[in-house]
Amino acid sequence: MLDVSAFQEALGIMFTSAGSWGWIVPGLIVGLVFSAIPGISITMAMAIVLPMSLYMDFFSAIVFLTSVYTGAGFGGSVPAILMNIPGSPSSFATTFDGYAMSKKGEHNEALGYALFASTICGILGYVLLLLVVEPMANIVLRIGPLEMFAVAIWGMLLLGSLGSKYLTRGLLAAAFGILLGTVGMNTAGFTRGTMGLPELLDGIAPIPAMIGLLAAGQLLTLAGKDYILDAESAREVSVRKILIGCWGTLKYPGVLIRGSIIGIIIGAVPGVGSSIGNLIAYAETKRTAKDSATFGKGNPKGVIAAESAVASAEGGSMATMLALGIPGGGATAILIAAFMMHNIVPGPNFIETQKPMVYAIILNNIVQAIVLLAVGIGFIYVASNIVRVRTRYILPAILVIATLGTYAVTGETAGPITLFVFALLGFALVRYEYPISAVVVGILLGRMLETEFLRSYQLSGGNPLYILNRPGAMGIVAVMLLSLLMTAWGKRKQARAEAAEEAAIERLHQEEMARGHKV
Repeated sequence: MLDVSAFQEALGIMFTSAGSWGWIVPGLIVGLVFSAIPGISITMAMAIVLPMSLYMDFFSAIVFLTSVYTGAGFGGSVPAILMNIPGSPSSFATTFDGYAMSKKGEHNEALGYALFASTICGILGYVLLLLVVEPMANIVLRIGPLEMFAVAIWGMLLLGSLGSKYLTRGLLAAAFGILLGTVGMNTAGFTRGTMGLPELLDGIAPIPAMIGLLAAGQLLTLAGKDYILDAESAREVSVRKILIGCWGTLKYPGVLIRGSIIGIIIGAVPGVGSSIGNLIAYAETKRTAKDSATFGKGNPKGVIAAESAVASAEGGSMATMLALGIPGGGATAILIAAFMMHNIVPGPNFIETQKPMVYAIILNNIVQAIVLLAVGIGFIYVASNIVRVRTRYILPAILVIATLGTYAVTGETAGPITLFVFALLGFALVRYEYPISAVVVGILLGRMLETEFLRSYQLSGGNPLYILNRPGAMGIVAVMLLSLLMTAWGKRKQARAEAAEEAAIERLHQEEMARGHKV
């Protein structure tokens, strides 16, 4: 597990490179600011500052870039909570309960929950990475298309927990989202739904589509208001309340641990990342909660579950990068580029020959997560003041920032066009009460479902018994089924208790009526 000798040498590297610690705070601020702007992804923030790292020594460069990574992991939750517009796909599940808390005037507490969950679970993820970075390489190498298909199915189970006033409309919205997610050319060479437009061959860009869908409904709501929050007393920005939210996070250790485990596992799978991990963590927390009916209405556990998975996924993604040299997502691909700019190639050989440096990088990430707590409180105190600004100033700003952000994502006008097309679609969905969240989940998972299913089919030759040769996939399916069975059992138990309570009340009422007649 942990190589004590290498660990001691890593501490030596940390203290002899104390100057590199000075890059932590600037890196965190860059990550927080960029990721709080809708459309600016973690990858883009890191790509913008990557050239700066060329003029630093190796350890300082990695400290700076990983600080941006850590800050960006939390920054996306700020607009998700305050405006219902996620700064990145990773923060999508945070909108479910985060914005509901804001509407109740609990935005300070919601941001505190998100920040502390992000800090604690970021530390947990990196501590675990410190212990298992070597054996994790063997585990990740065993993950194939069938396991990833099972993960995608697990993510789709979220649709059952999103809730909707109309079940049929929810299912239709989800099916529509999956269809949108499969637009373009698939891995088998078939082209669907492109309408002859070459820009759609790679599919619909998910970030502009997601922002368009969510921003449209939100702008529509805000347009009729003078401020984001109606009551003047609710527009208070309070460090005390932010700290109350931070402290309140500790009341839910089970949610933190569950979100961390899901985030680490999903984050370690190359190409999956935290955008799916936060959905699964939210769905599982809601599915197992006794107060599941309050999810989506401002339940703090929803915010904590989503943010804990996002933060811990960083550790999982870093494990794949350090152990195998395979990027878990766009951000870790930028980190690999930074390694190579300094003539270092991450992977098994890097861990074998430079284990103290690997430990030093992981230890520094733990320090970053601790520093994030202080920097994050200052950042959200400033950002929270947006609730005091009139919507007449906010709406044009959101529109301009979202347009520029989507252009930056795609690098062409297809981004803003996608944004406005999906804004109109979002307006129609809100108008006719179809759940936008189901469409977004379908878009995020549709392509992954199809791609991994096709690869699994090709590998197995169409033999369904192929799953018996994949213990990892069987394990994921078993966990899913166990989760569903426990949920069904819990709901049945709850229904019986409610029925017994109603019967007791009715019996008591009849007894009182009978006594009244005798008198």
